[in-house]
Amino acid sequence: MQPAKLNYKIYQGSTFEESFRWESQTKVYAPITSISKSAPCVITTQTPHSLPIGWRFLVIGAGGMKEINSTADNYYLATNTTSTTITINQVNSLLYTAYTTGGVVEYNQPVPLAGLKARMQFRKAVTSTDTLYEATTDTPQIVIDLALSTILVNIPASVTQSFQFTAAVYSLELYNDAGLVIPFLTGNVSVIPEITR
Repeated sequence: MQPAKLNYKIYQGSTFEESFRWESQTKVYAPITSISKSAPCVITTQTPHSLPIGWRFLVIGAGGMKEINSTADNYYLATNTTSTTITINQVNSLLYTAYTTGGVVEYNQPVPLAGLKARMQFRKAVTSTDTLYEATTDTPQIVIDLALSTILVNIPASVTQSFQFTAAVYSLELYNDAGLVIPFLTGNVSVIPEITR
């Protein structure tokens, strides 16, 4: 697997927090039975869905309330869910046309994270032997949440305060105890000097 490339800015003396989600190529389609005219908007599906909170999804082919239908890459985020409902906090559908029938919620199935761990390192350059920063799931700075299907990186302000570099490269790997290693993310890190201190 080729890792995704993402560059980040870290503000020295501030907490850095980022959640990552790993989508599979498998599409899931949940038929819609109702969409509320409310703020926020709530979609009800015919059968239980497995959409985690925070996951992105599309609404395709809903009748009547055509304003809710996604165009191109116009994704919504699930801000709350039950087994058959999805709340979209970013949508106020009070003035939308009433939903009539049909449509599906479409999303990419999350890749299972059970049994996986994560580790991340910052280095001055790819070839550098010195590690500027390191975190793993054995520390509180990387947490894999199986319920939300997320990999959360949290670097406390007390740690970024001590950064003595302005630029670095990083990589984040997933691995398991059987020897599997998956390159997940890579990129550049810029550290912005602290002003308020």
